[in-house]
Amino acid sequence: MKRRRGGIVIGAAIAAPVVLGAGLYWFQPWKIWQDDTVREALPSASASAAPSAASSGTAAPAAGPRTVAQGGLISHEHTTTGTVKLLRLPDGSHILRLENLDTSNGPDLRVWLTDAPVKEGVAGWRVFDDGKYVSLGKLKGNKGDQNYEIPAGVDPAAYSSVTIWCDRFDVSFGAAGLTQV
Repeated sequence: MKRRRGGIVIGAAIAAPVVLGAGLYWFQPWKIWQDDTVREALPSASASAAPSAASSGTAAPAAGPRTVAQGGLISHEHTTTGTVKLLRLPDGSHILRLENLDTSNGPDLRVWLTDAPVKEGVAGWRVFDDGKYVSLGKLKGNKGDQNYEIPAGVDPAAYSSVTIWCDRFDVSFGAAGLTQV
């Protein structure tokens, strides 16, 4: 009987650090106390994108980014605030811009452009992977202003919302419906 108990104790002593390590990796609880602030500038018109003054005979002002759609972030799993803007750049490409973002940090956060309706409360936490979505990449920081390129071939008009999505736990931290401007 003593041998059996000793084997159980040794097995538990070996398993405990493995389980603890896996749990720490999966949940990454230290991120609760870490903020990553990003302050990316609004993209400006490049010289190559501006119409040539020689072709028209007059100096044309360089066109800047134009807001196509926007919305305010609402909280889901975590308190989330800020503004989302869909911008068309002078070269015809699009970016998604998060302004004054303030949310919790977390493991494996992504920015998704989706066709799902934004719902308040718990009902809206898990709807964004039910339909069509495109990942614009990892969230650069949980605070500040940041830009995300919309890949060529993606029609931004086909999407009606944006979510800060936790890929690890399949839950929205916050989302915004996009309204045409």
